[in-house]
This record gives sequence, C-alpha cells and structure tokens, in this order.
Amino acid sequence: MRLRNIPRAEGVVASSPFVIQEPHMLCGAWRRQFGNEHPIHIEVGMGKGRFLREMAARHPEYNYIGIERYTSVLLRAIEKIEEGQIPSNFLFLCQDAVLLPEIFAPGEVERIYLNFSDPWPKERHADRRLTSERFLRCYEKILKASGTVEFKTDNQELFTFSLESAQAAGWQIVASTRDLHRDVMREGNVMTEYEEKFSSQGNRICKMVIRRPE
Repeated sequence: MRLRNIPRAEGVVASSPFVIQEPHMLCGAWRRQFGNEHPIHIEVGMGKGRFLREMAARHPEYNYIGIERYTSVLLRAIEKIEEGQIPSNFLFLCQDAVLLPEIFAPGEVERIYLNFSDPWPKERHADRRLTSERFLRCYEKILKASGTVEFKTDNQELFTFSLESAQAAGWQIVASTRDLHRDVMREGNVMTEYEEKFSSQGNRICKMVIRRPE
C-alpha cells in the first residue's frame, strides 16, 4: 500500500498529547493510564479514527485505544480530534500490530476491532493481512479468555480468507454475515468512513465476530 508522505506528520505525532509515545512502558498498566478499571478495546489500523471516536463517545464504560502504523494517516486522526473534543477514554498509538504483545499484557484487552483492513491481494503477502494466522496469534496473546475480534470488510475474498484463517487457528466463529446492513448484526453498528463510502456504492459489507481459543 502506497501512502502519500506528509513531511510534518512525524513531528505532529511525536508531540501530540493524544499519542502515547512509549506504549511498551505501560504494558500491564493501561487501566492506570486511563485512571479507571474499565475494559480495554482497541482498533488496529484505525485510519482517521471516526469509528473509535464515536464508540468512545457512546460507551464511556470502556477504554479505547486506536492503533495506526503510518504517521501520515495518524496525522489525520489527530487533526480530527483537534477540531472537536477527545473523549477521556480514548488514546492513540503509532505502532505496528506485530508489536501488540510487547504493548499489552496477557489478558489485558477485551476486544479488538479490525475495520476495512488492507486486503494485501497477492498470495505472497497473505501473512500481512490483519486476519492471518500470524496476527491472530498476536491477538491471542493479549486478549482475555473470552476476548473477541470484530472484523468488517467489503472485500469478499478477504472475508473468505479471514473465516478460514480463524477456523484454522482454532478460533470460535461467534457470528458472521456477508450483508451486514441487511442482517440482525447491524444493530448498534457504527459506520467507518470506508463503510459509508463502499456501502453507498452498493458494496455488501461483511462482518465476523470471533472468540479466541480456550
């Protein structure tokens, strides 16, 4: 995936009060950072952050952490926050998802959201997909025993891959649909920027909820 480089992005991300600069120092202590004992939910590859901003506003009973690898993308999320107000239960990290087990202690996270992740369509790049067995092993290390991953995409091939990957890794398929907006699973759904765009073009939205192996 090619991204337009924004020279000022690194400086803004490094100086933003909304971004935790050394997250590994908080491994096992994220609730202390938030100042409460609320469950922690994270989104991996959060883009401009619209989904988590709305989730945090709707659900003050949870702590939310948005994780984005690219500074040029995270810059946009920071700018969106600065235009309004950031909920007290919302933080950003600029990190690669493979480092999650170094950032969160075993069982520290209750739920992980993956929304419209890069499909990495070439087969040789399959292990870069955020629903590959490689990443599922990372999620398994940080989720609590009953923890779940929620994944949405409009890419039918990626969705098939994701279901198969989860089953191969021993995860339980709690629920799934290939047409979210016409399914009972749409109740309480919070749309992302991509979801709004793709659904307006007539694309069906897929969603699965999976639970980590016992």
